[in-house]
Amino acid sequence: MPAPVTGARPVRRQHQAVADKPFIVIWESTRACPLACLHCRATATPARDPRELDTAAAKGLIDQVAAFGRPTPLFVVTGGDPFQRPDLLELIVYGTQAGVKVAVSPSGTPTLTTANLRAVHEAGAAGLSLSLDGSTAALHDGFRGVPGVYRWTLDAWDTARRLGMKVQINTTVGRHNLHDLPEIVALVREHGVMLWSAFFLVPTGRGSQLAALSPAETEDVLNFLHDIGLSVPVKTTEAHHFRRVALQRAILAAKGADHVRTLRLGPLYRRLRERAEELDLCTGPRRTRRPPLDVNAGRGFVFISHTGTVHPSGFLPLAAGSVRTRPLTEIYRDSDLFTALRDAGRLLGRCGRCEFRHVCGGSRSRAHAVTGDPHAAEPWCGYEPGSFPYQREVEELVAGTGPDGVRPGQSRS
Repeated sequence: MPAPVTGARPVRRQHQAVADKPFIVIWESTRACPLACLHCRATATPARDPRELDTAAAKGLIDQVAAFGRPTPLFVVTGGDPFQRPDLLELIVYGTQAGVKVAVSPSGTPTLTTANLRAVHEAGAAGLSLSLDGSTAALHDGFRGVPGVYRWTLDAWDTARRLGMKVQINTTVGRHNLHDLPEIVALVREHGVMLWSAFFLVPTGRGSQLAALSPAETEDVLNFLHDIGLSVPVKTTEAHHFRRVALQRAILAAKGADHVRTLRLGPLYRRLRERAEELDLCTGPRRTRRPPLDVNAGRGFVFISHTGTVHPSGFLPLAAGSVRTRPLTEIYRDSDLFTALRDAGRLLGRCGRCEFRHVCGGSRSRAHAVTGDPHAAEPWCGYEPGSFPYQREVEELVAGTGPDGVRPGQSRS
């Protein structure tokens, strides 16, 4: 009988049933933004849309988030650039007083002043997330479409840290920075973060014009991210198969097996790993690897647009209703779109056959963007179901008899 996989949980599940409440609520407070980012899903514009939720409607949205009950979902105010809203501080204060944990995700613009960041912090914001898509100004500013963004971002990062704010850094992973990822990690380690999020491009909006990664390249990057998790706290966005990789790597480590050979990793992984070693990212103090959280579009995650429409993700443009006409709690819990996305039995192709489907599920946003069907197979995953050699161990971990301890769909509470 195979030895059990022991140690830290390779994947974390939510503490409440995903059908009852989301872990995170993202609100696109405005589409106004002075940047021209190459990947922008919203095709942001300089001016605010008069159809945006006004202050009263925004406070009503916060009340709807609070109605999910304690602990409330994390409420992230994003955009566009939320600093374009004159009521931003008022809304942060309102959310904090309502018992909602509020975070802000601004664009890298001249609005990231010390005074603005201090005001956001004093209003009660629980954290700040900033985007860094290259380790140099040439790479980052070229991707963001405006010179100076790199410097504004680094200065805001350091300022927020000095103010005592929790900072998350988001990096879009694409062809423009594939070989720059180790250098970005070095910056993340140098400046310090609560979390580094590697976002895998979804071809929507302006991003539909950018070249896609191959499944093999994606696999190499995900395994590099797993390695680097001992140096910086890392998560992925729209790369849900990172959870499969975490399970595979936990099993292979317990077996003493070579992950490069077993997982058939390619030259990109080797180059990224070698560069990380050259930058001393694989030496020094080791941190406990942060297990990825089991969250997906409509399953622990919900997005509200600037006009109030409700979507499973900002990158999945299907709407399930509007907070102007129906409570967010009802839309999330009962709408046909959200309940279907929480049903792993609806997955098609390789995702539907995959033994990891209950903890992965693939990017429903990317599946929809590429095929038009949110239940289709993940286009950037090349894993062939059943090909991993330790199926018994996979079954134990996925079923919850291993370190995670919770069966698919079951709540800890």
